[in-house]
Amino acid sequence: MIISASRRTDIPSYYSEWFINRLKAGYVYVRNPMNPRQISEVSLSPEVVDGIVFWTKNPAPMLDRLNELRDYTYYFQFTLTPYGTDIERNIPSKNGVIIPIFQKLSSLIGKERVIWRYDPILLNAKYTAQYHLKYFRVLCDRLADHTEKCTISFLDLYKNIRRSITPLGIHPPTSGQNEELTGRFCEIAKEHNLYIDTCAEEIDLRTYGVGHASCIDRNRLERIGKYKLTIERDKNQRAACGCVSSIDIGAYNTCRNGCVYCYANFNQTIVGDCCQKHDPSSPLLFGEITNADIIKPRKMKSLKDRQNTLQNI
Repeated sequence: MIISASRRTDIPSYYSEWFINRLKAGYVYVRNPMNPRQISEVSLSPEVVDGIVFWTKNPAPMLDRLNELRDYTYYFQFTLTPYGTDIERNIPSKNGVIIPIFQKLSSLIGKERVIWRYDPILLNAKYTAQYHLKYFRVLCDRLADHTEKCTISFLDLYKNIRRSITPLGIHPPTSGQNEELTGRFCEIAKEHNLYIDTCAEEIDLRTYGVGHASCIDRNRLERIGKYKLTIERDKNQRAACGCVSSIDIGAYNTCRNGCVYCYANFNQTIVGDCCQKHDPSSPLLFGEITNADIIKPRKMKSLKDRQNTLQNI
């Protein structure tokens, strides 16, 4: 089974100590976001975890602890955009802090294990199409030697983000702007020996040689881990999503990045309350287990094809 850590929150940035503690304990508790009284006990044993996919904007707290991941196959989805603190409120300087961290992470684990995400692409009076083209090139100049590709997506107008984006005049690009930006991005990426794919975008961009990304990527895990996986597409994701199935161990309303476009944080007051309830030694990301909770072990098994691994050849 593959562990997603996490689409719901930035575990590397804010909860790396907790995560390493859970690896040592060999399991983690995950509340069902649709039924909070139900808790799954998810094994983190290397015997059943075939890979871990980290999602982050700042993995600095994990850089000195990567050796503790030595028993696992893993890679990072690293979001790095040219937005300022008006959009990504709690992210440090991109030029002074985040870009060097991206470069360092790649030097430590290899560029095949650091996926650059430039998403979501949004527009307003400040962040124009020309702004994106200028700074996409700047970022390519800095990151091209440290990754293999860039995954892009365009802003989705989720109901729970409208209040935060409206004062900033933020809106998604039109379909025409999507195509124009993608075409120009592809030209720039090609100059830097990078390729582009899209995350869960229904728009057909094959004219530009752009396909759908698999953020939880069987092929990448197989290449890194030198094994074969027998695993199906994640049926819980959107039709345009190429991800294979995984178990997410994060929780909504626990990310302190403060991005105005984030679908995973519904209310900043709730985020503050949840973060205060975090205990690095707890099996839960936040909060406590109560008598009303029902804890059930999640059925898990390795999906490696034992007959087709490079170790056996």
